[in-house]
Amino acid sequence: MSIDPAALDSPAWGGFDPARTRGQGLRDVWRSFVTAAQLGWRNEANWTDPILFFIYSVAKPLSSTLIFVVMIEVIGGAAAREFRGFVIVGTALWAFVVAGIAGLAWSILDDRERYAMLKYVVVSPSDFLTVLLGRGVARLAVGAMGAVITLAVGVVALGLPLEVGRIDWPLLSVVMVGGLSAVVAVGILLAAICIQTRQEAWSYPEAAAGALFLVTGAVFPLSVLPAPVQVVGWATPLTWWIEGVRLAVFPAAPSGIGGAGSAFAAFTGRLRPEPYEIVVALLATGALVALGAIVGFRVSVHRAKERGLLDQTTGS
Repeated sequence: MSIDPAALDSPAWGGFDPARTRGQGLRDVWRSFVTAAQLGWRNEANWTDPILFFIYSVAKPLSSTLIFVVMIEVIGGAAAREFRGFVIVGTALWAFVVAGIAGLAWSILDDRERYAMLKYVVVSPSDFLTVLLGRGVARLAVGAMGAVITLAVGVVALGLPLEVGRIDWPLLSVVMVGGLSAVVAVGILLAAICIQTRQEAWSYPEAAAGALFLVTGAVFPLSVLPAPVQVVGWATPLTWWIEGVRLAVFPAAPSGIGGAGSAFAAFTGRLRPEPYEIVVALLATGALVALGAIVGFRVSVHRAKERGLLDQTTGS
């Protein structure tokens, strides 16, 4: 029996099958995402005791909240207690921002600087952006723990008047999805920058978070800033996200965007934006940031491959 040598290369004889290189579509994407998320969680937890890791994760946002509340009590006294909910919500949500931005950017730096594995991750069959998003989920989970604990302490220990029946759940659901998507988009954009940088890139995530902290009205209304800076805050999706969550959870809380003497009040003649305005602004600015992040990330990775930046450690 004679066998055609060319037939030995067919899939039936265990030869090369072009279909294998194309993967299994969404199934492979999901598998890559889940595996990267598990790796990110184990790396983030550093294989430590879960209880110890939990305490460490919530200590920072909780202490920040207590510091701001004490400052309000000392400076403003009883007249400023209406800002308790304002500050606690902003601080709790900011835990998501720091975790999301730093998680994605530090994943790049960890793999390149500490483990020298970034080039192998990039050339693996899994999509690099999918792997990066999976790694970032672990830090978002840490941020979620800190946010929940901060709100719980605000309600139980600080007497924050949270009424579950008055929460606008549809608004809260929409703005949380849009806001977290915007946080991830900003993290992707910062990760693209970190791929190109060579020195002191570890400080970039916190520097970016600090800059956004100023213009988003996280713990103080934008009305205390000059009008041009307030307008810059309007262009940031995180500003509308925080405003939407505050309006949904504490309808009577002061507005971070509007208020007496604000640029928003001068422009619209109203003291705070309506819920539909918040949603539209959040989705519009978030879509622009997401588009810029994806395009910027793809361009950055392509440039890093061409210039050999993926395997160049900087010692930073």
